Amino acid sequence: MLSNLDSLGYHTMTTIQAQSLPLILELRDLIAQAKTGSGKTAAFGIGMLAKLNPSYFAIQALVLCPTRELADQVANELRRLARFADNIKVLTLCGGAPMRPQMASLEHGAHIVVGTPGRIRDHISRGSINLNTVQTLVLDEADRMTDMGFFDEIAGIVSACPTRRQTLLFSATYPDDIRRASAQFLRQPAEVMVEAQHDDSQIEQRFFEVGYDDRNAAVARLLHHYRPVSTLAFCNTKIHCRELAAELREQGFSALALYGELEQRERDEILLQFANQSCSVLVATDVAARGLDIQTLGAVINVDVSKDTEVHIHRIGRTGRGHESGLALSLCAPNEKKWVKLIEQYQNRPVSWFELAELAPAAGELIAPMVTLCIMGGKKDKLRPGDLLGALCGDVGLAKEQVGKINVFEFMTYVALDRRIADRAIAKLASGNIKGRQFKMRVIS
Repeated sequence: MLSNLDSLGYHTMTTIQAQSLPLILELRDLIAQAKTGSGKTAAFGIGMLAKLNPSYFAIQALVLCPTRELADQVANELRRLARFADNIKVLTLCGGAPMRPQMASLEHGAHIVVGTPGRIRDHISRGSINLNTVQTLVLDEADRMTDMGFFDEIAGIVSACPTRRQTLLFSATYPDDIRRASAQFLRQPAEVMVEAQHDDSQIEQRFFEVGYDDRNAAVARLLHHYRPVSTLAFCNTKIHCRELAAELREQGFSALALYGELEQRERDEILLQFANQSCSVLVATDVAARGLDIQTLGAVINVDVSKDTEVHIHRIGRTGRGHESGLALSLCAPNEKKWVKLIEQYQNRPVSWFELAELAPAAGELIAPMVTLCIMGGKKDKLRPGDLLGALCGDVGLAKEQVGKINVFEFMTYVALDRRIADRAIAKLASGNIKGRQFKMRVIS
């Protein structure tokens, strides 16, 4: 395990790992308050894998996450951490995916299940999952799951697990209502709290005063001046999200809007384009951005100041992950000054104000460097990332650097291609074949 951790780049512990892992290894129940990106997945992952028995083919650990995106990220990280042992199976069970393949996978068995509360509850009611063997139950981003109305589902899932188990609750915020509600799930839990503040040297916060009707133009000005490769812009309403994304697109930015009520496929494709750098600005509401984990984020823009200080801290914490430096830019209308005062009280220091008028635009358009190609074939067609890379670098003649992320799903595959050569590459790929077969394909825009 140690040599695997070393090969994955885990050389020193983050604060949350150092404080929580000894307690997890002592099999204590735990309440850990830590922000997204603090390294908590490795903390509970190493703990659950240390006591897992690979030769016993039953569900020994269950991780509940608020969203499908977070569940996928957690499952992938657990698979990486589990590489040191032979054949540890990690299964993801989320809504928005067909039920039947999931039931078939459960029949074949799994050691660790990662999923969303609604879908796990569905499997319990159908009798397709057996949680009697769970030794470790993890509630990841418990505050988000409660905010999203999942409490009853969680209570039902907990009651399907053995009473003799270890329960680990991770949450960015830990208000009294969650404290009361979760007490029934935990046995004499240890508590760990990692400072929710962000290090000034890591995330630079800049505030700009702006008229209420001028904020969309102000966002464009910030983007033109700072030129981040990828930006997450927060609005308080989905209507504002759609308006701002449309205005930015008209000005030549690669911008998309993410909000509630989108179909799962649309949501997945938007997030995929943002993660593979085919979209440079993602305009989102707080609810839509929950569980969103983009590794390299150039800037966060608060188009509206949040009325909830902890939401503000959570928003800006999405930039400056790991050892990267981050930039958080906040626009503030005169009537929002009272919310900024609350942020200052929470941070115990004044915020820094800057003048929009002094920002000079840098030259050139700000267009995302990549384009996403969707191929109508996936795991079911025995496609693997290597097959696509082979076809693009061999038959099509691209350099490896011109191919970005390749995501292979059950029935679809998405490939990010350098925008400058995309048209030529797609035409050549469409007229050739992959693994001796021709597949339909389309560009997502």
